Amino acid sequence: MRLLADHAPIPLRNPLTAACAIHALSAAICFALMAAPAPALPTLLWPWCEGLCAAALGAAWKLPRWWLPINLLFFPAAFALMALNVPPVFWLAGFGALVLLNFASAAGRVPLFLSTTQAAAVLTTLLPQRAGCRVLDLGSGTGSLLSDLTRVRPDAVCTGIEVAPLPYLLGRLRARFNPMLRMQWGDFWQADLSQYDVVYAYLSPAPMARLWQKARAEMRPGSLLVSNDFCVPGVAPAETIPVGDRMRSTLYIWRM
Repeated sequence: MRLLADHAPIPLRNPLTAACAIHALSAAICFALMAAPAPALPTLLWPWCEGLCAAALGAAWKLPRWWLPINLLFFPAAFALMALNVPPVFWLAGFGALVLLNFASAAGRVPLFLSTTQAAAVLTTLLPQRAGCRVLDLGSGTGSLLSDLTRVRPDAVCTGIEVAPLPYLLGRLRARFNPMLRMQWGDFWQADLSQYDVVYAYLSPAPMARLWQKARAEMRPGSLLVSNDFCVPGVAPAETIPVGDRMRSTLYIWRM
């Protein structure tokens, strides 16, 4: 299954489209079994059968681990909501909210991860001591990490780039009350990394090799690339710092 995933058509290498295809296949299997002359399960258990099948197929396809509970619970939750006669507008609103929150996941295999306050505290210790140092957060979400940084280092100029609309708008609202926090909407792959002393990323395993190539090509000598939890494949970090938060986060640091 891993070999199939690696050689699948490009759309199916995206976790979102792969998950949709997996659910379609799981549902088809369950409907075929339900149509058998003597179905083996009560009707109420079939959504859980689909969820288990989707979770198993997703794990075999090597989807990110956070897809496991989504695949397992999606059909049972949908079945329960249908039983409650939830108006269709709520389904549409829920889908819209998921798109606005996780646009980057569908577009670039980068889900919404929010850095903890402890991760921000550790990152603060890595900043240059001179006033006016520049920090860039790639995929900054709501800007919470940069907001924490500016409380400790109000002299630092912190910029966040976020493509998901809803987190970006929340970050812009936060930036209105923080003159040292700047939020930009768009694709961080278009950013010029040479302007920054520290570039921070909390992305996913998928883009790390590409990010490393971009950092090597653009970042100034002596600047730092810092990744939360995800290491560059095949490139040992200069330093590894356990954060000690509830997420058991680790910061990986590369000096350019």
